[in-house]
Amino acid sequence: MPIARPTPPLLSAASVLSGLVTLVLALAGAPAAAQRVPAFDAAQPPVPQQDAKAQQLREQLRRVRLPAGFQIELYALVPGARHLAVSPAGDRVFVGTRRDTVWAVTDRDGDRQADEVRALAPGQGFVSPNGVCLTPAGDLVVAERNRVLRLVGASRAGTDASLELVTVVPQGTLVPPEEARPNHGDRTCRVSDDGWLYITLGQPYNVQPREKVALYERLGIGGLVRLRVADGSAREVLARGVRASVGMDLQPGTGTVWFTDNQTDHMGDDIPPGELNRITRPGGEHFGYPFIHGRNTPVAGTAVAPDLKDLPPPAAWTPPQAEFPAHQAQLGMHFYRGRQFPASFRGGIFVASHGSWNRSQATGALLNFVPLQPDGQAGAPTVFAEGWLDQGRYWGRPVDVAELPDGSLLVSDDHAGALYRIRYSAP
Repeated sequence: MPIARPTPPLLSAASVLSGLVTLVLALAGAPAAAQRVPAFDAAQPPVPQQDAKAQQLREQLRRVRLPAGFQIELYALVPGARHLAVSPAGDRVFVGTRRDTVWAVTDRDGDRQADEVRALAPGQGFVSPNGVCLTPAGDLVVAERNRVLRLVGASRAGTDASLELVTVVPQGTLVPPEEARPNHGDRTCRVSDDGWLYITLGQPYNVQPREKVALYERLGIGGLVRLRVADGSAREVLARGVRASVGMDLQPGTGTVWFTDNQTDHMGDDIPPGELNRITRPGGEHFGYPFIHGRNTPVAGTAVAPDLKDLPPPAAWTPPQAEFPAHQAQLGMHFYRGRQFPASFRGGIFVASHGSWNRSQATGALLNFVPLQPDGQAGAPTVFAEGWLDQGRYWGRPVDVAELPDGSLLVSDDHAGALYRIRYSAP
């Protein structure tokens, strides 16, 4: 069934012009700009790994509760650690941040513990380089707030190497500049085997105002877009009606895009639910926002969005695959591809819940596991790991989940500034 679009609101001339210019630039497919940059700065010392903080975290990790047979250990100290990209060999992990640094975490001796943590391509003026992902060739894509870069051969770069830095999406053209704000401005990305780059674009409000709805739907803000990773060409909107996705993965075998979505604030402690979604058809599938959150929680016309009253909703929208407790802030997600864990985990999804920020009683700071049913639909989420929230206070806040080649999991924590490794051995 075709999706009816909301009645276009009146927009300012500046907003219309900015949106159209951004769209034209994104679709133009101009040749990507490239330059040579140092991979690392030898004058900058690596992050210390064996200090009092490391010992404290090892002690605190004893509080994390896991199913029988699973163990968690410190992998690396990484300031502001957010989203993760693991090299094919597993000897290097790239870590995005909400600051101005992308970290390269290197395990030279293969003991599943970092030997060195250094800033990658320093001096490039990164602005919230939260989103990191790898191409099949081993190039690192960095999705910033309003720019996308590609570092050719980053997975193999030595300490003294230089890298070719390619500008895939120039500064100020991923979204209109006035829409590139810190609030919900952290992008995530994935690259498919056939060269498509998928990027999440959060909308920068708790609930977008009426005059922004049509613009955001047209540009994919509050949604997902894809474009060619080589040069940024052929941009298209894949999903609309999303509040603020900060996590996605491509399902192995099918390439289907699944993504998380964060909850609307100031609606109460127990609503609305968090979401896990799946894109099932091309052409800008609509996921209900800002009209509805979860499967049946109205947003438009409520106290948080009174100006959206009577705004026509889409004729059809896609409900989430799974719902999570309110305000736990589901961020990174990962399809488990390995075989180290028991068979019941294979093919399922691990989701990192960062934790609430304004709930009267804190909640979250855990990992969920979501199994897939035989028909491909998501089953009910269960708590896989918890304990970073202790007596109402966070000592850690999980952000993303990735996988090492041996089938163990990496978990990033931007509060403690660390990566953890979860492994399994039969009890």
